Amino acid sequence: MNLGEWPLIVFTILGQMSVGSFLVLIVIHFYAQRKAGMEQADRMSDIAFLAIGPVLILGLIGSIFHLNSPANAWAAIGNIDTSWLSREILFGLLFGIVGGVFAILQWRKIATPTVRWVLAIIAALLGIGLVYSMTALYMLEIQPAWNSAATPILFATTTLLLGSMAVGAALVANYNYLQRTDPDCAEVQCEILRGAMRGIAILAVLALGVELVVLPLYLGYLSSLGGAGAESASMYFGDYAVVFALRLVLVFLGAGVLGLFLYRNAVSPGRERFLAGFAYAAFAAVLIAEVMGRFLFYATHVRIGI
Repeated sequence: MNLGEWPLIVFTILGQMSVGSFLVLIVIHFYAQRKAGMEQADRMSDIAFLAIGPVLILGLIGSIFHLNSPANAWAAIGNIDTSWLSREILFGLLFGIVGGVFAILQWRKIATPTVRWVLAIIAALLGIGLVYSMTALYMLEIQPAWNSAATPILFATTTLLLGSMAVGAALVANYNYLQRTDPDCAEVQCEILRGAMRGIAILAVLALGVELVVLPLYLGYLSSLGGAGAESASMYFGDYAVVFALRLVLVFLGAGVLGLFLYRNAVSPGRERFLAGFAYAAFAAVLIAEVMGRFLFYATHVRIGI
């Protein structure tokens, strides 16, 4: 694989993780608000919302190094009417700006809750636009390995898997922090944390199921194309067989096995001390697996023609 494509791996993985985290956090905040009120929901999610911005910024910085001339990065946004690359950059910048403004207002409790959550919905839509633009950018007829339904499906599952696992790790870290700094709220936070972690575990297992169904269908489809498509499929079982096998093992371990352990420990009160270890391990395993998957996405494509 061309080393110049590593910045794209960084950008797409971190960008999709940021969008997934934001979407999952919105749902969890709504759940926590219904369960325990606005104040407790804010205690649970405010710091996690703030953490999304730096992750997205790292991804955007990484994308700049893919350009031949990083100093002229601003010019890449100039073809919004015709270029999915320009739209991708625009959606990324707008998602970062609107999401960042929301996170700061939410953290400092500036403006009304309605105003803040209107901004959150706008940011969520921009984030979905970012992931859609990423997908559309790779749907090229000259790239059989990319030009299939597997690309949008797998980009979506990466978004949800990384988003859910990252939020799970952030929530248990936040809960441990609250236990030390504000013990009076720990009991309520414990209850809504367990509910949130059950939802995260279910979402992760469902997304994993989609991935494990789509991947063999995708490889079978590529093999049936012959030519460049079959050549791409053969790389999964030839040059990159070890990477592919490790990617499957890690995603199954992180989202499947550890996801089920997360669910079981979130069901029963008194087992919260185990949640942190499982949440951190699940996030690490899924993150490594999805980076490997994105590496394979770029490493196995074979272009038709010149």
